[in-house]
Formats: sequence, C-alpha cells, structure tokens
Amino acid sequence: MNTGVRITAFAAALAATFGTAYGVGAGVGPMGAPAKAEHAGHAAPARDEGGGDGHADHGKAAQASAAGGLQVSEGGYTLSLETPRVEAGPGGIRFSVKDDAGRKVTAYKTEHGKELHFIVASRDLTVYRHLHPERAADGTWSTPVDLPAAGGYKVFADFTPATPGAKGVTLGADLSVPGGYRPAALPPAATTAEVEGYQVALGGTLEPGRAGELTLTVSKDGKPVTDLEPYLGAYGHLVALRDGDLAYLHVHPNEGGPGPEVSFTATAPSVGTYRLFLDFQHGGKVRTAAFTVHAGAPANPAPAQAPTTPTTTPAAEPDGHSH
Repeated sequence: MNTGVRITAFAAALAATFGTAYGVGAGVGPMGAPAKAEHAGHAAPARDEGGGDGHADHGKAAQASAAGGLQVSEGGYTLSLETPRVEAGPGGIRFSVKDDAGRKVTAYKTEHGKELHFIVASRDLTVYRHLHPERAADGTWSTPVDLPAAGGYKVFADFTPATPGAKGVTLGADLSVPGGYRPAALPPAATTAEVEGYQVALGGTLEPGRAGELTLTVSKDGKPVTDLEPYLGAYGHLVALRDGDLAYLHVHPNEGGPGPEVSFTATAPSVGTYRLFLDFQHGGKVRTAAFTVHAGAPANPAPAQAPTTPTTTPAAEPDGHSH
C-alpha cells in the first residue's frame, strides 16, 4: 500500500444535519505539493506530530470541516438553479452563485484545477455525475448533462470565492426530471465494483465514531494498475453521500501514487448506509467505481482476504464526467 496516500474523512458529528459530519483530507498534486482544500467537503489532512506520514494515529485530525450540500444558502452565498427541471436524456443545466446582496459571483479560487466542481446525483444514489461547468463573464455557469431517467436528483456546487478570508462552500439544490418514476433499490454492499473492464476492490471497515481504513485497489484483466494518471491533481477522488439526506463529503488523496492502491481513513458520523464514488483516470479516461457501505457493521474485507469469487456491485453509470 502507498503509505503516503491517506485521507481522514467523516470525523465527529453535528446533531442536526449529517449527524452532522466533519472530515479531514486535502488534495495534493502528484508531485506532493499540498493544495488548499479546507472547507465543507474538503478538509486538511491529519498530521503526525512525530514527523511520520500520519498513519500512527488515525484519530488525530488536525482540523475538521462540516460536510456540505445540505443547504441551498450558506456563508453568505446562495445556489441559484436556473434550470430546476430538465428532460431525461441529453440536456443542459444553468446556474449561478449569488452573494448576500443578490449579485452573481464572478471570481473564484482555483482548486484541483477548477474554479467550481459540480456533482449531480439521483435521490436513490444509482446515478452519479461529476461535471465541470463553464462560467460566462456575468457569473452564469452552464454544463451539458445526460440523465437517464425521470426522478428526483440533487446538485452540489463545491467552490471557494476569491475574496479575502473566504472559506470553501458546498451548496445543494433539488433538480427534477419529469415523467414516470420508480426509485431503484440501493445496490447492496459488495467487495468489488466493475467499470469498463476495470475491477476496483474495497477493503477495510467503516465504523461510526471510530476511524477505520478503507483501501481501494484498481486492477484490469487480473493485473494491478500501477500507472494511474493524475486527474485534477490527484490519483483518486472520493465523493461520499449518505443515503437519506444525501449529505456530501468530497476528499482527495494528499500524496503518493500512482496505484494500484488508494487508501482513506474514514470515520462515519452515525450508523447508516453510505454510497462512495471513486473517480480514477487511466488510459486518458476518467472512470467511476461506486460502493455501498454500511457503517455500524463490518465493511468489506481487505482485498488480500477477499473470497475467490467476490460479490460485485454495478459501478456508477458510465460517462459520468464532463469537462
């Protein structure tokens, strides 16, 4: 395992929202230079005071920040969704971020190569899109999106305004696709996910109130992938959504790579079911592996201990990335 690759996420709990979750973990470029990622959905990595790689005590988080996406307005900013309804199939979404005076924000800090990260997920957590919209001069953002079916969705805008002292914010809003809708069952917890010929194995435990290590191992045709490519300055990105309220946490590996293993140290804020979406890039294309994890019960065994014929869960729908 790459000993330097580590994220501490989902620490502590706020009683009213995510339970309420806090996370630790920051994104760093492939050369190991730390990136600023300390806000709702991005937080600083735990540091080992003894000068090590921080694995000595997973319970020591230097700082924590709340999971985001539970509010449409927060910190003086509001997500204004100009297209709250879109048709199933290819289409587009337009939105803006407004300040407390109602003005569209036009200046953002660049984090992980983008001014703003935009996530769309279905309420049943079976559809996931990680998009990168473009901003017009007046502050209006737009992005193409292809949603497969009618139903309820939620969008998340993850950004940091370019104003002195501004902190990162993750805002959430509802999106609907009209038509007949029957929610799908949440995919069961499984040891592996397959996506476009790649197998991703999930090992470790996720426990409420206590840190545990999750290791994701990428392979193809039975061989470990040791040349993962940087995507937005990291070898793997993780978005976690809690079943029910879709509370959002977005974290990145802080160093190490380039595969086959990417590890995360995570603490669930409460007993419950979580859907994890891992983005990784190989062969010039980004793919997403999705897992269902139950906190409060043993998670999947480590890859080395996995059964000969592991249970497999479908990955997130393909082509979930737009640039």
